Amino acid sequence: MKEAVLQLRNVTKSIGKRTIVNDLSFDIPAGEVFGFLGPNGAGKTTTIRMIVGLISMTKGEVLVKGISVRKHFEHAMTHIGAIVENPEMYKFLTGYQNLVHFARRHSNVTKQRIDEVVQLLGLQNRIHEKVKRYSLGMRQRLGVAQAILHKPSVLILDEPTNGLDPAGIRELRDYLRRLTQEEGLSVIVSSHLLSEMELMCDRVAIIQGGKLIDVRSLQEAKSELQSKIVIEVNDTDSAFQLLSGAFDGQKASLSGNRIEIIADRSLIPNIARLLVKAEIDIYGIHATQKSLEDQFLEMTGGEMIV
Repeated sequence: MKEAVLQLRNVTKSIGKRTIVNDLSFDIPAGEVFGFLGPNGAGKTTTIRMIVGLISMTKGEVLVKGISVRKHFEHAMTHIGAIVENPEMYKFLTGYQNLVHFARRHSNVTKQRIDEVVQLLGLQNRIHEKVKRYSLGMRQRLGVAQAILHKPSVLILDEPTNGLDPAGIRELRDYLRRLTQEEGLSVIVSSHLLSEMELMCDRVAIIQGGKLIDVRSLQEAKSELQSKIVIEVNDTDSAFQLLSGAFDGQKASLSGNRIEIIADRSLIPNIARLLVKAEIDIYGIHATQKSLEDQFLEMTGGEMIV
């Protein structure tokens, strides 16, 4: 794995006797789109607020490029761009005027950099129109543009797809992927929508009740998915006895008058050959893949994330 750009070490937030975020630790390398996935109220926004210094940590440490947010806040924040909740901008100004205004907060943002960011986010055709005429998707992209003006190492977006239509979500996803490739940014996205995370992220941290359940590579999670093979035959009992011990580690179960086996679908030809050899008539064999949602539901004990 590449060197970590952002590190969380035992990050905890308690208010009174209630622990909202409980002992979170993980690393995020450069050039990765990393997701915070969890039900509403899981502690995602609280974690983001602690990373960007909007609220204090009860204990633990956040390091941005090795710099402590707790001890060297201003230095650490030079490496972070963030949109927490909705991007704030002046609607009576043009998109370009907004970017110029935000550029003044940083000493190193040139006109060339503003033009570069406008191109990067595909805003060039509308950048001189007033923001009040922008769609929600356009405003979101302008928000990302202003967040990366100072060339941060980490971009943090809290529920960035809220209210966006499918085309807007796809656009945002494409631009975020482009940012990781062309700017070397690490992007952190929080969401309760697994379907979006699946298309957008390289890895996800699954958070529930303020605790880290797991950090998963979505590519690995997909490769681990097995199918449910459903078999319908004329003699269910005989077929069930035959298949129960036939394949090492693949347990057969009865569901009404059907037999079900959780296994890779490549097992289907072997099942068919075995049944035909035993002279059992086959009415149908089909496989349905276990979804990522099923896998994540098992990990969170049934509470999800839609």
